[in-house]
Amino acid sequence: MSETAKPLRVAVASKEGVAVSEHFGHAKTFHIYDVEAGGHRLVETREVAHYCLGGSSDQGALAGILEAVADCKAVLVAKIGDGPTAKLAARGVEGVADYAWEEIGAALSAYAASRGI
Repeated sequence: MSETAKPLRVAVASKEGVAVSEHFGHAKTFHIYDVEAGGHRLVETREVAHYCLGGSSDQGALAGILEAVADCKAVLVAKIGDGPTAKLAARGVEGVADYAWEEIGAALSAYAASRGI
């Protein structure tokens, strides 16, 4: 398999597994998808601890979330702060809040199209 044929791995923060519906810091589950020109497929779900604790944050939980999505190119979320966005970017992962409340399949398709896939 050539490098260009490798699927794009994307994490989606979703409460119910239907829409991009969770704030990065409130997510308990990230749905991991492989995205290709022909579509997408759910690879797995990954459980994480809350990072945002309403006015404070749990840095240990953030480290766990960063590790949980480290193999992803992007994380689609309903909302994300500047701090987590920068920490993701430092690991080569894009924090994307452009598809908040959209159905996951449509959001993944739109994200892939925006990346030329």
